[in-house]
Amino acid sequence: MAEPVSIARQSSRGVDCVHTGPGTPAGRYLRQFWQPVYHAVDLGPGRAVTIRIMSQEFALYRGQNDGKGAGQAHLVDARCPHRGTQLSAGWIEGDALRCFYHGWKFSPEGRCLEQPAEENAFCDKVAIAAYPVREYLGFIFAFLGEGKTPEFPRHPEFEHFDGMVEIDSYSRDCNYFQNVENALDMSHIGFVHADNAAVFKGVGLGRSLDAEESSWGITYGFTRADGARRVQQFGMPNMFYLTALPTDPDIGWQESLFWWVPIDDLQHMQFSLHRVPAQGAAAERLHARRQARREAITIAHQPLARDILEGRARMADVDKSKVDLVRLQDDVAQMGQGLIANRDSEHLGRGDVGVIAIRRLWTREIGAFLKGRPTKTWKRDASIVPRAWGLAGNPARIGGEGVGTTEVAEVIDVRPHVEVAEQLKALHAVLK
Repeated sequence: MAEPVSIARQSSRGVDCVHTGPGTPAGRYLRQFWQPVYHAVDLGPGRAVTIRIMSQEFALYRGQNDGKGAGQAHLVDARCPHRGTQLSAGWIEGDALRCFYHGWKFSPEGRCLEQPAEENAFCDKVAIAAYPVREYLGFIFAFLGEGKTPEFPRHPEFEHFDGMVEIDSYSRDCNYFQNVENALDMSHIGFVHADNAAVFKGVGLGRSLDAEESSWGITYGFTRADGARRVQQFGMPNMFYLTALPTDPDIGWQESLFWWVPIDDLQHMQFSLHRVPAQGAAAERLHARRQARREAITIAHQPLARDILEGRARMADVDKSKVDLVRLQDDVAQMGQGLIANRDSEHLGRGDVGVIAIRRLWTREIGAFLKGRPTKTWKRDASIVPRAWGLAGNPARIGGEGVGTTEVAEVIDVRPHVEVAEQLKALHAVLK
């Protein structure tokens, strides 16, 4: 027991993984990777919004519909360099953005195109930062780092298969790294999510857990007494390819891809893709149930979690038909550690092998990054997939089966409407 505890404490104290604003070690490291920042469906043609990602504000906008499509998404600095006004309050002209205050106009690449009152006298001396964006599987991804833009990572298991892709997301009022660590903590399932159909006595038993470094991050596994295994795949620095807990009787384990993206140090987003291998009548039934559930959830889990933690409500009294219970349960567990958890007094054990593994990787990689040494190039190949045992009456169809079909999976938004309102409120920064 002593060795895991010492490693965990050294990692939590030696490297700051939680603060991600501009110039911070973790912020600089996260900015070296493509990150999802918004749902594509939430950004209409000719629309601009201010968003906050990693304690930094940006103007995200979509060009006007040119008759060939909905217009391209663009991401630039949040403020006009003239007098500092919020650019998202201005006008979109084609693919350019014009400031509301004095009409300075900027290209998607950040070049100043017009200065009306100055008769364009020094356009060539003014620019704003612009960031590469890519729309993929229903999300808008951005690269916020410096230097050469890395290759955009694709996930073919979620592109071409016999079924549909459900896109989802939520905001949570605590530091993103608490959610990262929660993913590599199977021991919490038997308590936080004890009411789930996949839970059994002994799930997450410490001596049955293992965590090994892979070419993508960490392969995290649990072996039952009968030899059956559940395997999850963590991708550096903030991704997870997993078998999520069953929430629908026809699906069983849900094959999912998660990203945890900081809004600031006290809030983050989880962006999610769910791979649903169903067709025909079965797909129609699933879709109908999902949309009905989307309408039925009328209680936002974030404020309810605060009420529970502050003693105004009890988990036992929650109407499970009106709230996303799994997210509420994780809210209480993660927010209950504090908005930024103090790790100095932790007492970790064998059940925390996944948490120890992720802290060790972050310590090593950020340490190398800050010293200018090469960091590991993370790459996921077709062998790095999650696995799980079957449930009664429902074999586990996971691990990328069905890839290679010529069919393009339909992308469907399944966010409850109250969830959309909460996450947009969190993402849409109020500039200070």
